[in-house]
Amino acid sequence: MTLSAGWYLRRLSRMGPREVGGRVGDAVRRRRWRLSLPDCPDVTGARFTAVLPADVIAAVPAAAAKRLIAEADRLMAGHVEYFGVGRDDLADPDWWYDPKTGRRAPWGYAFDVPYRNEDAVGDIKQIWELSRHQYLTVLAAAYALTGNERYAERVAEHLRLWWAANAPLRGVHWISGIELGIRLLSWVWIRRLLDGWAGAAALFEDNPVARNQIWHHQRWLAAFPSRGSSANNHIIAEAAGQLAAACAFNWFPSSVRWRDGALRSLERHLRGNTFDSGLNRELATEYHGLVLELGLAAVAEADAADVPVPASLRLTLLRMTDALAAVVDGRLRPPRQGDADDGHGLIVDGAGTDRWGSLLATGDAVFGRLDWWPAVTGTDVRTPLLAALIKPTELSVTRPVSRPHHFADAGLTILRGPDGIWCRCDGGPHGFLSIAAHAHADALAVEVRHDGVDVLADPGTYCYHGQPEWRQYFRSTLGHNTLQLDGEDQSVSGGPFLWTRQARTRVLVADAPDEGVATWCAEHDGYQGSVHRRRVELAPDVRELRVVDEVRGPRRSARLAFHLGPAIAAELDGNRAELTWTRDGEDRSAVLDLPGQLTWRAHRGESGPPLGWYSAGFGQKEPATTLVGTGFADGAAPSGEFTTVLRFRG
Repeated sequence: MTLSAGWYLRRLSRMGPREVGGRVGDAVRRRRWRLSLPDCPDVTGARFTAVLPADVIAAVPAAAAKRLIAEADRLMAGHVEYFGVGRDDLADPDWWYDPKTGRRAPWGYAFDVPYRNEDAVGDIKQIWELSRHQYLTVLAAAYALTGNERYAERVAEHLRLWWAANAPLRGVHWISGIELGIRLLSWVWIRRLLDGWAGAAALFEDNPVARNQIWHHQRWLAAFPSRGSSANNHIIAEAAGQLAAACAFNWFPSSVRWRDGALRSLERHLRGNTFDSGLNRELATEYHGLVLELGLAAVAEADAADVPVPASLRLTLLRMTDALAAVVDGRLRPPRQGDADDGHGLIVDGAGTDRWGSLLATGDAVFGRLDWWPAVTGTDVRTPLLAALIKPTELSVTRPVSRPHHFADAGLTILRGPDGIWCRCDGGPHGFLSIAAHAHADALAVEVRHDGVDVLADPGTYCYHGQPEWRQYFRSTLGHNTLQLDGEDQSVSGGPFLWTRQARTRVLVADAPDEGVATWCAEHDGYQGSVHRRRVELAPDVRELRVVDEVRGPRRSARLAFHLGPAIAAELDGNRAELTWTRDGEDRSAVLDLPGQLTWRAHRGESGPPLGWYSAGFGQKEPATTLVGTGFADGAAPSGEFTTVLRFRG
């Protein structure tokens, strides 16, 4: 996708004067850096001292170790899958190749590479993911657990190949700060996990090529931080990687300056990216997970280096952990809100490890669990490693005495019922910062699960670049369980990561008593001239969820959508749908009574235009049933109110 002049004007309009000035300075710096590349300072006597305590590896649970080693063996055999695309060339990878499109990114000065243009470069996410080197942290962890040197030797081989093929400022891997930050964090953990290997020092601190790469990565991050309207999860990754490298690889004259600057940036932006309630301000749950992983890993590095960490930074991570514990369902699945691209901060676990259970386990080890936290039954490798480095710290904070159900600043409410009935109601801000990059047009959307199964589902994200019609669908109002008027989105998109007008939402009621009916009500002004108000009631004694939509304003065409999860089979008869599914070998069912004023139709796997899809992970989509009712909403007539009732059978 090539961005138009109009996009650049719209993007510029969302920036303030300070951000514009900073970006002008960045442009000047990029031109200057094209002309000359400084040498890495000479370093003598470099040592790596940020090692794990001696007994930590023995504390890794056997089941987690088994999963990790199985994953490492798949990688050693050359097999890996990113975003639904498998590749079998990992024994000798091509660092610029996109297996999805078959294209190869061009060589040249990094800032000349048109990375947003899939026709010229390929799918940039496919190309970048391998070079985050998180598959190498898995191999390094396998060495640490087994002592088998073949894992260490493969890591060393690939790092040397990558360093030789990706000289500083040359090619696609020197474009984006988040990539450099995560890569640095991976390198720190690779060195730590290889510490028992005889070749570790020769690979890193005694290797001038490695030192040159590490220095240039840090120089880049210090020069080109994400700014202003782009200071979201990217700036967290940049600061976390910079802090980790400056603490663990503290070999350079600028190391202390880089370390202190990164710590200040991390504290400021982590706090700025997080609501007081603990939820991430991007209102995109997977980025909550990414930012929490990055923050915990960064604190681990500072503590390992005896660098004082502001209490405010630890408090933010504590609030984030408590918030995560509050919003997950009975199977430890969090909401599927906003964008999700399967990004991780640190990977040292094998396939099948529960990401969210792992984060809660780490939170328990570092901060201590509260009585209302859900139980974590799974195991992971990462928790004992991080917990061994993060210092126990007394924090002056009042934590929730019971499980929160309403996060007023984020506008997120969780209603719960028997048999694992879980309902997320969205009444929060559209997104974060002026561009709300990872937001969806999903005001007043609901997401409903039964024992962890998506019944009324958030369809997900699927893609970012290269397929604009699919990007538009998965972030559209019609692509969520809410009401669309006149065929328009509630908020106006100006590009794949840009919203030029954002709906304003307010929550009117959020009441979830211990007994009786739980009620939520909110409204938004996204449809100019009309107000959409939605009321949700969950009656636990009869396992019934009632959704009432009201439109105040002139008569307008309306489409009300309910997206079913991929496990749900639906039989639609008029305005009633019989829903069936299986969970753990047991048949389950529900009935969905839909508003009779609308004409209902089931859609599944349609592509012209897209409708009836579910994306379980980035780059993946599968057909799923979407029920769409069409008609008119008239605020002055009975047709302006629509009632939907979902009843779960016992």
